[in-house]
Parts: sequence; structure tokens; C-alpha cells
Amino acid sequence: MQKSSKQALLVLLNVMVAISLMAGSAFATNGYFSHGFGIKYKSLAGAGVALHLGPMAVATNPGAMAFIGKRYDITLSFFNPNRQYNVVGNPSGIQRTFGLVPGTYESDSKMFYVPSLAANWVLNEDETIALGVAVYGNGGMNTDYPTATFDPANMFENTTPTGVNIMQLFVAPTLSIKVAEAHGFGLTPLFAYQSFEAKGLQAFGAFGFSSAPDKLTNNDASSSTGYGFRVGYLGELMDFLAVGASYQSKIKMGKFDEYAGLFAEQGGFDIPANWTAGVALGFEAMGLALDVQQIMYSQVKAIANPIIPNIQQAQLGNDEGAGFGWEDMTVIKGGAYYQSSGGWTWRAGYSYGKQPIPESEVMFNILAPGVVEQHITFGFTKALNNGKEINISIMRALSNTVSGPNPLEIPNQQTIDLKMDQWELGLGFSF
Repeated sequence: MQKSSKQALLVLLNVMVAISLMAGSAFATNGYFSHGFGIKYKSLAGAGVALHLGPMAVATNPGAMAFIGKRYDITLSFFNPNRQYNVVGNPSGIQRTFGLVPGTYESDSKMFYVPSLAANWVLNEDETIALGVAVYGNGGMNTDYPTATFDPANMFENTTPTGVNIMQLFVAPTLSIKVAEAHGFGLTPLFAYQSFEAKGLQAFGAFGFSSAPDKLTNNDASSSTGYGFRVGYLGELMDFLAVGASYQSKIKMGKFDEYAGLFAEQGGFDIPANWTAGVALGFEAMGLALDVQQIMYSQVKAIANPIIPNIQQAQLGNDEGAGFGWEDMTVIKGGAYYQSSGGWTWRAGYSYGKQPIPESEVMFNILAPGVVEQHITFGFTKALNNGKEINISIMRALSNTVSGPNPLEIPNQQTIDLKMDQWELGLGFSF
């Protein structure tokens, strides 16, 4: 790379990291994972592990970077998540029960933006070795209810609003190698930063549910860093057939010290491992892509520990303290594209994944109602002069509701409904 290119990269990275840290988090929709990364992939509902669509491929399959050449991507996504919960039935008032205020409540936080940057360079004359880098966010969890959700008797101060906010940022340098013109292999060391804040949870400490009530809630933002890796392969087996696969390790994160009385393992909140495999078919101006993704939420105790019986046997913050009770998630993603005249490429996609929250876990997941299961996407690219492109994507996460009992009330006393839907608009420029 030339010296000027390196300097430009450093400037862009510094700007993007700063912007990403200032951006509000968005509530992603495959649990708390985004449905896809990069506008072209998002337009295909996140499918495309067997496609090389641009340098944001690093977030899907680093093996694809060997086919991309020298490219740069700058994108900005706008999220409009709509989340609410509904409680039916009055609190019993019986000692050692934990009733909620009846009614329907919507989260006030409804608009977020998430920027990303990616670049790729060829390192040798025969274009078999490439170096890339991407800076991007992974959505996150955010709720902001204008009510004392867990304080129905208004016994405590500062329990309104109630909610959580988690932001995650990744820096992903990538080395990729092309073998025999048709096979790409890539390795990405992942460096992660995350920030978390909780509000309105004082009652869990007052009722003896927390191992450290002073590190449970209302402690402003706490941050942690960590590392992991992603590996990937893309093979163009025939002119019309390609296959791809990638694996991301569990990312070991530092602890949220200010919330050691909330998350299991004294504030631990690692990022779960996941893998993706898929196939792509291409016929002249059109093609199809189909992926399967598995997200291993069960690897992380803060995410996977159930509320019952854990909250009866261990306090919040302990190794077996209650979490969100999420199960592993399998997502099927499919997309199609068509290249028309005038430099236009049109894309559409659909994905389905059974949401990870069991009916028995709805109470704690008022804070994180990741119950969406279906995504419908559309997008296009307009090619400009000198290899430049304008990219647009639109995503609709269809509304879904999960209902279950309040496990800390007497049986059949209260029912809780979690509901969510989301819109997303992505704008991007490639060159």
C-alpha cells in the first residue's frame, strides 16, 4: 500500500470509531445480532456467505475478501425499532411475590443510527493475497420505558425510566488468500468494545435478589473490551455455483464491573460464537443465495441462564444467577439479485429464525424483547463512473408477540406480552 493510502485509512478509522461510539445502539433482530452486515448483504436478508459483494464481507465471510480487489465502503444505517410490553392481571400483593403494574407500555427510544467502514487492498501482483479491515457495530439491546416497570408500589427512587442500553463495536482486520483462482481463505482477528447501562432495577436489590445491590442499576455506562476471531472459506466450484462457510469464535469480554450485581459471573457478558454456511447460484444477470446461521446464545450465562429456578437458588451476579433465558437460534436466509441495464442491480430477501425467548422467560426480557422472527428486505445498487456505487437497502422486521406468565407471581395471576417490530434504512457509498 502507498503511504497516502495508509494515512487515509488511519484517518477514516479514527473518524468511524469516534462516530460509532457516539451513535445510539439499535435493537437488532436475530436475538441481538443484526440480520446482516453491509448494505448489499442486508438487501439479501443477510444471505451471501458464498458471495463477494464488497469489503463488508469481512463481517460475514473473510474468505470472500480474496476476490474483491481494492475497494472501500462507507455506510450508515437508520433503525426504527418499536418495542412494547403488556401486563394483564393485578399484582397479588402476597409476600415475596413480584407483581408488575398492569397496562401496555412502549419504549421511548425509537430511532438510532449505526455507521460502518470497510476497506480491502491487494498486496501482490497476481492478486492472490489481500488485506482488509472493517469497523462496524452489532446492533445491541436498548429499551427505555417511561414507567417504574419493576416498582409497582413506587417504593424506590429513580426507577423511572426503566430499561437497558448495550452498544457493541468491532474492529476487524483481515488477511485473505486466493488459491487456484477459485478458493478463498480468510482469517480475521476480532477486537470488540461494548458499553452497558441499566436503569430502574432497584427492586431486585431491595428484595434480596442481587449479590451486589450497589452494582445492579443506575450506575451510568460501564464498558469492557475483548477479542476473538473469525475464519472463512469461499469456493467458486463452477461458473454458476459457489459455496461458503464461516465461523466466529466466542468473544471473551472483560466484565461490566459497575453491573457485577446484575449479570451472571460478576458482570460477565461475552459475545456468543456463531457459524454460517451457504450456497450461491449465478446465471448471467441474476442469481440466488441461501444461508443457514447458528447463534450459540447458550454459551453465555448472562444471556442463557433462566430466571427460574436460578433466581431462587443464586443471586443476580453469581455464576448461576438468573439471565435472560435465551436459547440458541437458527436462522435461514435467502436472497435474489437481478442486474438490469444502466448499471442497476436489484436485490430482495427473506429470513426466518425462531426467536430465542421461551414463554417462561418473558418477565426479565421486558428489558430485551428480541422476539422478531421474520425479515423482508429490498435494495439496489447504482453503478457510477470510475467504479463508484450508490447503495440503498430497506428492511422490515415483521411484528411478533410472545406471551407468558409472570414467574415471580402466584400461578395464573399475571400474563406478560412482549411485542416488537422494526424498520431499517441503509445508505452506502462504494469506491
